[in-house]
Order: sequence, then C-alpha cells, then structure tokens
Amino acid sequence: MDKSYVGFYRLFNFIHVKRAFFVTRAKDNMAYQVEDSFEVDKDAGLISDQSIRLTGVKSSKLYSDNIKLVVYEDYATNNVYHFLTNNFELSSLTIAELYRERWKVELFFKWIKQHLHIKAFYGTTSNAVYCQIWIAICTYLLLANAKKNLNVKENLYIFSQTIGLTLFEREFIRDLFNYNINFKKQPDDNQLSLWKS
Repeated sequence: MDKSYVGFYRLFNFIHVKRAFFVTRAKDNMAYQVEDSFEVDKDAGLISDQSIRLTGVKSSKLYSDNIKLVVYEDYATNNVYHFLTNNFELSSLTIAELYRERWKVELFFKWIKQHLHIKAFYGTTSNAVYCQIWIAICTYLLLANAKKNLNVKENLYIFSQTIGLTLFEREFIRDLFNYNINFKKQPDDNQLSLWKS
C-alpha cells in the first residue's frame, strides 16, 4: 500500500496480528533502531535489508514487534525507496518487486479513471466491480476499433464523446467526422431558389 495510508495501529492490529503481511513505503521522518542486518545483492539495486524496531513515542506503542526495512534503488529512475514489511521470509528483492507490482495496479486504475470514465462502482461485490470494468473495457475497445477502421483523425476522447452525444441519431459514424460535406443541396423542384445562379 502507499505510504500515505501507513498507520502503525492498523498495520499491527488488522494485518500483522491476523497473520497476513503487508508491503508499504516508510515515511521519511520514521524513527527506528536497527536490530539486525542481512546481506543483500547490491547489483540488483538493493542497498540494505534490516530488522528494525520503531522508537517513536507513538509508533513504538502502536507497533511493538520488529519490522523489516528494505532500502532499494531503482536504477531506471535513480530513486531510492524505503519499504516496510512484516514478512521476514520473502527476499528483499521480492519485497521491492511486490511494491513495483502494486504501482502497476495503481497505474491501471488511474488509466481506468481517465479512459473508461468510471467515477464510481454501482455495486460493491467483486462480481459487480468485475462486470462494470469489463463492460467499460469492451466499450473502450469497440470505440478504439471503430476509430481505427473508419480512419477518424480525431483523438479517441473526442471520438467517444461524439458517439455518446449522437447515440440515438440515425447518422453514419463516418459522416459525423467527414469535414468535406457539401452543404449546397440541390433545390427542390417545388421551391424557388433564393440564390441567383
């Protein structure tokens, strides 16, 4: 989970005590003392793997057990990350990879919000959430496929907005984006022309 959600009371009582494990980022001002250090593969970007005990006034009371601190440098971005976990069995590289996978999930939901326009879920069960996401993804793919097949130059956002606005009109999709429409119609035989030829 993201470090903005770090609450040592919840981490200890709702996760650690229930025999589950977590991986999160440590806050910069976290006070702790090192209890033990373990060897790491420096070539993999690992800087340290330590067993620590929190020493902050509140945090030491809220989380009374040892916790694992993994320091990892991402060579692609040159960022250094501090990961906390209560799982001492997994390798430090696995802990870093788990957090990276969490970031991919977050990027996926960010993409969903931006492209699929899901602002809220209509149901709370896993089946309802899956159904809504799959319907939105199918709709997105149908629109992307139609845009490609019709050679529409507009971006996908404008394309989908236009389709949404004209959903119940009897108009060909290709004509909605045809800017070379000839607006001069032939005069009806029963009407006089307003313009002189």
